[in-house]
Amino acid sequence: MSNLIKKTILAGLGVLSLSREKAEKITKDLIKRGELAKTEEAKFVKDLMEQAGKNKVEVEKKIEKVVEKTLTKLNIPTRREINALKEKVDRLIKQSK
Repeated sequence: MSNLIKKTILAGLGVLSLSREKAEKITKDLIKRGELAKTEEAKFVKDLMEQAGKNKVEVEKKIEKVVEKTLTKLNIPTRREINALKEKVDRLIKQSK
């Protein structure tokens, strides 16, 4: 099976929502149409799932960067910054006692 076909299938499916069940169904359809050999079935499903996982991670990272950039632009503190401030306040309270 060519990489072009795999990429086309992944793009058409919306790789973020690709489940094993869906991948197996697509694979069986390809076999019925003669576009994939039965002997390639398990490997093809495995490849689809691996690629879907990689793409999901990439998309999540991109979304995380966009959100972080947006929060910075809006001057909204991150959880890390809030926790650092809490620690500072706790230290100051202890020092004042």
